[in-house]
Amino acid sequence: MPIPEDVTGEEIDKDVRQELQSLPKTLAEDVARNLVMVARLIDEDPEGAYGYSRVALRLASRVAAVREAAGFAAYASQKYGEALAEFRAARRMTGNVDLWPVMADCERGLGRPEKALDMAGAPEVHKLDKAGQVEMRLVAAGARRDMDQLDAAIVTLQSPELASGSVQPWTARLRYAYADALLAAGRDSEAREWFAKAVEADRDGSTDASDRLAELDGVEFTDALDENGANDEPAESDEPAESDGSDGSGDNGVTGESGDADPAGKD
Repeated sequence: MPIPEDVTGEEIDKDVRQELQSLPKTLAEDVARNLVMVARLIDEDPEGAYGYSRVALRLASRVAAVREAAGFAAYASQKYGEALAEFRAARRMTGNVDLWPVMADCERGLGRPEKALDMAGAPEVHKLDKAGQVEMRLVAAGARRDMDQLDAAIVTLQSPELASGSVQPWTARLRYAYADALLAAGRDSEAREWFAKAVEADRDGSTDASDRLAELDGVEFTDALDENGANDEPAESDEPAESDGSDGSGDNGVTGESGDADPAGKD
């Protein structure tokens, strides 16, 4: 796959670069450049990131950082079986438990919420740092919702981290998940309160809490293009229209279905 000339491979994290030192210099550079492309594209173009991750994997499958990157690219592309396999491989190589929550979320993506809950109660969770434990709580609550256990999902999210007034990197997502669960349970006033709290904590726009709050408050947004008449119907022509033989009842070829985002993002 083509890689822009401005991508040198030096952009990768120093720890990853150190891992790649076990490879021949030219090979290490090729792998590094592909990993940079994975990082560049994973949010905007998950399938593109997945393609570059497969190249890196083909070149250096015995490097844990490569297996981890391949796992995240597969996860972003909703290829949960592949993602889980890559995360397991990376964990075997490093012995690190950091990937435990995303591995559990892959189980959700594969339609196995019970397995995700088993992982939420495993000893590995106690080895996670605070951010990892919060992430595991979010996954467990999502699994409860997958099983239509809304009250249990709400209880799962009730924690010291949720009640804390300090804002941490996970605070907005935790408050958002709690608000969303409350709303699903029909507790609208409480949901509004927690969406508002999520907005306060969401300094980088990682959630759409502000939109959800506006929706609950009945605020409607008008498209500026509509106001300017950009979407007005075209003026009728003076020329008579030619018949195409259609009775107007045919399929317009547009479907209204859309795929789910990654499981954790549902909550």
